[in-house]
Amino acid sequence: MGHLRRAVLDVVATERRDEWLALLERQHGMVTFRQLDGFAVGWNVVVAQMCADRWSHYLPRVYATFTGPPGRDARVQAALLYGGAAAILSHRTAAEVWNLLRTTDGPVHITVPYTNSAVSQDSRVVVHRSRAYRHIVVDGDPPRTSKADTAIDVAVDEPDALAARRTLVALATTGRVRVDDLSRRLVERPPRRYRRTLASVVDMVRHGVQSALEELYVSDVEAAHGLPTGRRQVPFAVDGVTLFEDVTYDHLGIAVTVRLDGRTHLIDSTAFRDRRRDNAAELAGRSRLVYGWRDLSADPCAAAREVAIVLGRRGWRGHPGRCARCS
Repeated sequence: MGHLRRAVLDVVATERRDEWLALLERQHGMVTFRQLDGFAVGWNVVVAQMCADRWSHYLPRVYATFTGPPGRDARVQAALLYGGAAAILSHRTAAEVWNLLRTTDGPVHITVPYTNSAVSQDSRVVVHRSRAYRHIVVDGDPPRTSKADTAIDVAVDEPDALAARRTLVALATTGRVRVDDLSRRLVERPPRRYRRTLASVVDMVRHGVQSALEELYVSDVEAAHGLPTGRRQVPFAVDGVTLFEDVTYDHLGIAVTVRLDGRTHLIDSTAFRDRRRDNAAELAGRSRLVYGWRDLSADPCAAAREVAIVLGRRGWRGHPGRCARCS
């Protein structure tokens, strides 16, 4: 550490230096004034270190004992120190720790008990209060909200119900959040908004929706245009292997398959498998349509018209409706 290490060590008594260094390592170089006082480090020492540009005042009552910008771990630790002993990571920050979302340089979100005095005084920290604090915290390093509570909180923070629905679908299908946990938490801790929307997501995932693309088909193609509801993840045997079709309408007596392709087929085995599946469908006399994310996000109405035409050819007697986006 050179001269900086000596400066860090020199602020505490010799007999407590190992304890001091262990604290700095555990807290990624961040300390509170109360901790400094516990090491008999007075305000005059803190001022001297800051005047020498060795330390900096990062958050109220929280100091960085190093030079240069703090890394993500240090920023997270500083937010927890600011929130107090009961502070836990929540919302987007907890989602990043759970590997539900990619890490960003945005503010650190923490949750504290409702009676805690910490407030969002700095753009680098967002403080949330919870009356259900003791029901949402789980053990971890760093401490955080449970995975299901985290996913719900991230969805509730979205600006509208559509974004909330798609966020929760993405987290529930790609983030390995158990649908039973989501269902239970929505009952035990009802969200402050989007309650029906989030409950519908749980129902969709429980009935086979496994990706954001599948949710887009359910909501913007089928439901928005009054098409019959297909069955999800239906097994078919191809060359002795069981594969699963995204959407079928066989339960209505209509041999139609809709495939939702969210992948880029760069793997030879995947492309081969899908060709064999296409051939098997053709040999079985099935009609099939294939859509990707670009198709459904850009023009779900066109997809709905195509699906309605094919269903009609196969015997569906219903009539597609029009959504707000239909020209």
